[in-house]
Amino acid sequence: MSAGEAAGSVPTRMVVHALVREDGTVEGGELYRVAGLLGMTDQQVRLCVKRLVTEGQFTVEGRGRRAVLRLAAAAGAGPAHVPEVEFVRHAYRQDAGLEPWDGTWHAFAFAVPESARAARDALRDALTGLGAAPVQGGLYVTPNAIGPYVRARAAELGVPEALTCLTTRDLEVGGATDPAAVAARLWPLPAIAARYEALHTLAAADAPRAAGDTRGTGAAGAGTGAREAGTGLAGAGGAGGGDRDGAVALARAVGLAAAFSTAMLPDPLLPPELLPQPWPGTAGRAAAAAAWERLCEAAPAGGPRLFRLYAEASGRPGAATDEE
Repeated sequence: MSAGEAAGSVPTRMVVHALVREDGTVEGGELYRVAGLLGMTDQQVRLCVKRLVTEGQFTVEGRGRRAVLRLAAAAGAGPAHVPEVEFVRHAYRQDAGLEPWDGTWHAFAFAVPESARAARDALRDALTGLGAAPVQGGLYVTPNAIGPYVRARAAELGVPEALTCLTTRDLEVGGATDPAAVAARLWPLPAIAARYEALHTLAAADAPRAAGDTRGTGAAGAGTGAREAGTGLAGAGGAGGGDRDGAVALARAVGLAAAFSTAMLPDPLLPPELLPQPWPGTAGRAAAAAAWERLCEAAPAGGPRLFRLYAEASGRPGAATDEE
């Protein structure tokens, strides 16, 4: 993989957010080393840091590799592009057969006037972000019970009266009535599957190998670039003197996080009953969880909170219920 491909597959600002430690700081030297391993230039990093400071997401003390960035309180608690832990846990519970579908479709319709166009667009984005698919103008449907989230968003936008919510067990779309056929018409399942296949390829590249196998493990390569990611960090921790400061492990973690987000964020998390089997999402998430466990074991002491956040998100399926 070329430097350009690596830099394009992992957003520079994601690298910055991913390296935030539990105390809210990012060490400049570490940032530049990890970004370099992911194919990014120092100039890219400098410009990204400047933009993040201008946006009020970070403050900075010092310059260049000796700088220390500090996350602003208003910037939020987690790295950019990290899927919500609640939804990731739901996905793993689905994979384990713990979230069977009850056959109910949840439908949402809204009619927001042109004078409130911004609210209309935001409500539409909320619905699609939660995995609902458009059936026709102003009507969205999903097999998941997302009603509380949609109602809350409509209230935040000041248009609760424009929203209609209903459920049905009898849905016909374009003549299709079989639930799996309906799902295939409404969601781009081949594209979603391809993202998980790319994630699986990248995650499996970090699996233990036989002694003497020095092929690269590929930190960068989310999305379509993941298949070539094996060359991204080839030999980075080998004959060149090892990974003394943990930068290679961090770069691999950022690459895996980017690939995981690329696969998960557009996934509507349809129940297994509506998906082709075997579904690549199941194998992809399993491979990611195993890779993340290995990365956590190799993480430098006091490393970024990215490790905690993704460990929480990709934990064993029953973790959420154990804590309740």
